[in-house]
Amino acid sequence: MVNDLKNKIIKKEAKIGVIGLGYVGLPLVREFLKNGFKVVGFDIDPNKVEMLNQGRSYIKHIQSDFIASAVKDKTFEATTNFARLKEVDAIIVCVPTPLGEHMEPDLSYVLNTAKTISENIRKGHIIVLESTTYPGTTDEEVLPILEKSGLKVGEDFFLGFSPEREDPGNKQYTTATIPKIVSGITPQCLELIKTLYDQIVVTTVPVSSTRVAEAVKLLENIYRGVNIALVNELKMIFERMNIDIWEVIEAAKTKPFGFQPFYPGPGLGGHCIPIDPFYLSWKAKEYDMTARFIELSGEINTFMPYYVVDKAIRALNAHGKSIKGAKILILGVSYKPDIDDMRESPALKIIKILLDEGAHVEYNDPFFPELVPVRKYQIPLKSVELTAENLKKFDLVIVVTNHSSYDYEFIRKHANLILDTRNAFKIRGLKEGNIIKA
Repeated sequence: MVNDLKNKIIKKEAKIGVIGLGYVGLPLVREFLKNGFKVVGFDIDPNKVEMLNQGRSYIKHIQSDFIASAVKDKTFEATTNFARLKEVDAIIVCVPTPLGEHMEPDLSYVLNTAKTISENIRKGHIIVLESTTYPGTTDEEVLPILEKSGLKVGEDFFLGFSPEREDPGNKQYTTATIPKIVSGITPQCLELIKTLYDQIVVTTVPVSSTRVAEAVKLLENIYRGVNIALVNELKMIFERMNIDIWEVIEAAKTKPFGFQPFYPGPGLGGHCIPIDPFYLSWKAKEYDMTARFIELSGEINTFMPYYVVDKAIRALNAHGKSIKGAKILILGVSYKPDIDDMRESPALKIIKILLDEGAHVEYNDPFFPELVPVRKYQIPLKSVELTAENLKKFDLVIVVTNHSSYDYEFIRKHANLILDTRNAFKIRGLKEGNIIKA
């Protein structure tokens, strides 16, 4: 069976199923289509499915023309009918793994998907989990659900883990050019999963177990989270010392070894760094261990939106204004510059805190004409136009996301007071007195 499946994959005769058509799943769909595979996309959101079947993309870097062409050629279709999993040869799971109310892992999407697959599994299925999770999820949680079908892993079906490494907006590294970690429950599973991804990425990196692959993804994001927390803490300390953290970082990064620059900001955003480290800190407790670096960095990064609001209150107070009733404009609500991704954006937390303090808050973001509801926040605001008249009516403008499309000289010229959380003005040589760093 293994050789037959390998040949089917290499000949591009295998049909691919991708569950979860978001920022991870849809780029995967694109790569399989580009490399000659037929793909069926599965999602529980009927609106996404309808848009895709009409040839429309809802993700900026996935072109609608490409989707429309694939739909027309009948190489791609989207569906909410998970019974159609029986039609595909490989099933790739790209569903969310958020945190619960008390920062505990929420595996409900993964486990419900595993149950759905188990109800539709057949001999010869290759199943890959890409959703970020704690070590042991694939073999301890997903495998037992799938084996309830009566089929045996490594013989009847093939299961593994391959962590996503998407970086929305990154023009240098794409799904196809980022090395892909691959693993399998058995050697046969690994062989097939490596063969599958070898067809769409430049480099695959096999590891010895699914637990190692799960840990790789966590290490990557814990590394970033801890270092961002470090520079965020140093920013606050250096501010008391009247030292510019941005100047310190620029000087430090001239060292050609032993240093990698990380930059402070208003808080963590995105689908990985604010969430993934807590999957490991939660799992560590099962082994009577406390992940102190992870938990401390989480505390610091979670505090940053409150720090920004405190700076806003102080800035307004210094200009004879109270936060209550103040008119505040937030610039940028996506979690990083130049992308249409608002997941876990610190801007939403900042807006919520400001509203709770009694401020009148509006925002501008070229990627979001209105704030769409997300799991934690439902804030009914629409993006305001950046005109001279509009800028002048706000007591304070807070730069949260430094989109490259903003005309910073125009903003500086017409805004009364600016709080810059991204050093956006100084790096452009704009150091006028109405700009305060945060």
